[in-house]
Amino acid sequence: MAGQLLKVSSLATAVFASSGFYLYNRQLNLNDLTVIRFGRAAATTVVISLDYLTAFKHVEYGTEEYWAIRSKVHLRSAERLRDLCCANRGTFIKVGQHLGALDYLLPQEYTSTLKVLHSRAPQSSMEEVKQVIREDLSKELSELFVSFEEKPQGAASLAQVHKAVLHDGRTVAIKVQHPKVQRQMSRDIAVMEVLLRAVHWLFPDFAFMWLVEEAKKNMPLELDFLNEGHNAERLANMLAHLPFLKIPIIHWDLSTKRILTMEFAEGGQVNDKDYMKKHSINVNEISENLGKMYSEMIFVHGFVHCDPHPGNVLVRKCPQSKKTEIILLDHGLYQVLQSDFRLDYCRLWQALIKGDMSGVERYSLRLGAGDLYPLFACVLTARSWAAINVGISSVSVTHSEDVEIRTNAALYLPQISELLNRVPRQMLLLLKTNDLLRGIETTLQTRASSSSFINMSRCCIRAMARHKRSKAQSRRKHLQITLAESLNLWRLTMYELLLWVKGSMLGHWLTALLAFLH
Repeated sequence: MAGQLLKVSSLATAVFASSGFYLYNRQLNLNDLTVIRFGRAAATTVVISLDYLTAFKHVEYGTEEYWAIRSKVHLRSAERLRDLCCANRGTFIKVGQHLGALDYLLPQEYTSTLKVLHSRAPQSSMEEVKQVIREDLSKELSELFVSFEEKPQGAASLAQVHKAVLHDGRTVAIKVQHPKVQRQMSRDIAVMEVLLRAVHWLFPDFAFMWLVEEAKKNMPLELDFLNEGHNAERLANMLAHLPFLKIPIIHWDLSTKRILTMEFAEGGQVNDKDYMKKHSINVNEISENLGKMYSEMIFVHGFVHCDPHPGNVLVRKCPQSKKTEIILLDHGLYQVLQSDFRLDYCRLWQALIKGDMSGVERYSLRLGAGDLYPLFACVLTARSWAAINVGISSVSVTHSEDVEIRTNAALYLPQISELLNRVPRQMLLLLKTNDLLRGIETTLQTRASSSSFINMSRCCIRAMARHKRSKAQSRRKHLQITLAESLNLWRLTMYELLLWVKGSMLGHWLTALLAFLH
């Protein structure tokens, strides 16, 4: 303990000494200085580390007092981390939002505290917005728009969105990047890397370097709004056969790397049950369509929108058709799955749905989980090992199972960290996507529905058949694969029909009649 405290105090002294020397020699806007941002982050890291090092000094592990103190330390640390993200803004808020989605990894005190960062994003002043538009489009607001609402529709960690009307009468949404984010990004990531290495030095079981690697890879892509526009168009073309999906049209003449202008689409957030009730939107239909959409992306196309938090997924009744639509926003973060990875992931989910334990082990190993494959299956599905053994489509999710998963996540934190460092990098964003979708299902209370597994199975069957056809050497083999695909899809449809009849009034009548005859 004394050695660890000495390490912390040495680190703190070095940080504050270097911060003071730098400030003495430079006269700049304090909050923009890397040394201030670093000093603030370092101070928070030191305080959190000291809290964990000293809080359990006179408490016996495993006692009720130990668990109560641990929960309080988690909560204090989460609040300090949240305040740091709000103070440093930009990249820190983006990473904090990512951490808030890691329900499979972090204690509940962290995830519930950090989730508020989705509504605590920074806001640029109107002068800063005008400056970005002036620099990138070389025109004043009045030359581009008939009207421009100064109050943003929403503010995120990297940008904010304003509503405006073009001179031809079309209403658009303009996403404008916060002016300082681009400049601060690489330095902020370097700060995080230094501090995470220091924490790992103090606590060897703490292994979160994968988080920095993901930020290095993904942040530059998210800050390129032209890339986001191309992603949106690619997905719109890819899923054009899904009538319920709406992706706003991009106005390329008014878009740059820091500005994205798109069709304005109104709707309520996908987790807003009051909005859905008011507009007669069926939550089960929304949940099912969300599952269809993401199953297509992941299993069939391998091109996955990786940020489906509620602010990016809107629902509405289409003004023209009056049918329910899902509006998908923020296309900056996508994962392109390698073919071999996608097919193994496909096979793994088929094994998990059926309870095929030899398949679960085989494909988990192929995806890099090694001897931690049982833990990998639990993390991937957010289900208990008992549920996985009988097939996750056969057993409904219960509250006690959710409690068990959360408890085990806290107990197996070192093993989960090791697992996340083992699996391919593209798996990390898929895990984040799975968690965000599960969070939406939990809010809508549709998580126990079997329809999500049926849609997933349907997409897996199509993906595997498409792959086999690409390898087929003869027309006869091609036809065999297509017939097998059609048969398997027909079986799924019959199973879905059976479930519908069983759950309908007709099913209840038939059950009552059979019981009476018996």
